[in-house]
Amino acid sequence: MAEKEIPESIEGQEEVEMTFWDHLEELRWHLVRSIAAVIILAIVAFVNQDFVFNQVILPPKSSDFITNRLLCDFGHFLSSIWSFFSADALCIENFNLKLINIKMAGQFLIHMYTSLFAGIIVAIPYIIWEIWRFVKPALHPYEQSHARGAVFWSSFLFLVGVLFSYFLIVPLAVMFLGSYNVSATVENQIALTSYISTVVSLTFAVGIVFELPIFVFFLTKVGVLTPAYMRKNRKYMLVIVLIISAIITPADVFSQVLVALPLFGLYEISILVSDRVYKKRQEGLAG
Repeated sequence: MAEKEIPESIEGQEEVEMTFWDHLEELRWHLVRSIAAVIILAIVAFVNQDFVFNQVILPPKSSDFITNRLLCDFGHFLSSIWSFFSADALCIENFNLKLINIKMAGQFLIHMYTSLFAGIIVAIPYIIWEIWRFVKPALHPYEQSHARGAVFWSSFLFLVGVLFSYFLIVPLAVMFLGSYNVSATVENQIALTSYISTVVSLTFAVGIVFELPIFVFFLTKVGVLTPAYMRKNRKYMLVIVLIISAIITPADVFSQVLVALPLFGLYEISILVSDRVYKKRQEGLAG
């Protein structure tokens, strides 16, 4: 009588099922490491006060900011090509926003607030990596292969959005809002807290907006979004982008187009991403 073969246990192939509390504990350590990274980078920003404020935060309030100088040079270049274009149309001259502090602890609190957000912005790539490390084990190998590069592209798009906002949207918004007045008898005296919150919120918000292709990728993958829907609502998106650019830029068409084109181009890229993911998803369902 033949003996039954007993299957040998293969080391490392036993699937270990984690409980809810195990997942919670794992998430806790990912959060702890992310918060620790933010705190360390915030301390670095706090210590380097001169660089953070005098080299990064405050320069956009002056007409000597690099973006304003480049726009002025570009305006002179356009005037040399088209005679009807004024050479000084894009020049911002004699603009230097005066900031005031009206609270005893105002500057210290702003220093802490700015350092914290600087830590968050710089730590975003690491935070995204920690999120990926937490989510990755729950994905199938097929899903992991298709999500490869998610950390790089998410970090890259966020940083591109931050730079786009800082070098283009922020100086235009500061110049427009800082010089706008309802009457010549009303003088603008901008509080330091108001200026800092405007710069930080705009920079961070546009960085998040530039994550649109990543959000579209995952929403299309789970079937919530389709490229046909995005194409159908393209005209509404164009109107929204034009309204946003009109609000944050001076009252000249060139500046509005300068801001609107990249934002609308981001939407078009998102449609291409959605279209590619949708086709692969349909092929998978058909197979």
